[in-house]
Amino acid sequence: MALPMQRCWSRLRAVTLPWPAAGYHAKPLNLNLSGVYIPDPEDPKTKEWHKGPAYEAKLYGKYGSISGVKPEQLWPSPEQLQALEDEEKEWYPSLREMQAKVEAEEKALRMKEQERERLIAANMKKMPKMVEEWRRAKREARQKAREENAKKQHLLALAREKFGVSIDSRSARFQEMVKEMEKEEKRKLKAVKRIQREEEKAAIAKALNVASAAKPPTAPDSGSPE
Repeated sequence: MALPMQRCWSRLRAVTLPWPAAGYHAKPLNLNLSGVYIPDPEDPKTKEWHKGPAYEAKLYGKYGSISGVKPEQLWPSPEQLQALEDEEKEWYPSLREMQAKVEAEEKALRMKEQERERLIAANMKKMPKMVEEWRRAKREARQKAREENAKKQHLLALAREKFGVSIDSRSARFQEMVKEMEKEEKRKLKAVKRIQREEEKAAIAKALNVASAAKPPTAPDSGSPE
């Protein structure tokens, strides 16, 4: 029995380092044998989410009075209660309020649909008239385009007669000739209107002369009887 023990000790001495190991003294662990971890809010190493009323409420809810948290300090203030009530009214309305809101939305949707149907019906009644007006506008536009084209061809023919060669309708000479012809047309129109006015005046004067000549003479007054 002694021989195996000696061999074991000799082998242990053989693997032992010739120099001593560095001294290391670990800090004692701050173990909470009660199983409740209560962080120190004054400790800079304490996490931010381990501070504040929310975490204290969590500790009290988990460990109760062992956590050392006073339950009365967890009760919200009047301002906080009012904020909670407002939030609940906004985000968690009652069943009656939700039903009223749904009914109002459905009513607004029905009214909008009815208004849309009335508008469609009114437009359908106007459709024949609108189609006829559209067709008339198209006819007038085509007629105007034909008249402008005929006028342009007439002006080009006059330009060929005046200048002896074909001329571009976009040239300055053609535009100048068009302006001169328009001025001449206006002068002719004014002369025609003036002649018409003179003829109307002459006809009125002639009618007045005929009417005065056809009127019987008035008998002279013979005076009162004796």
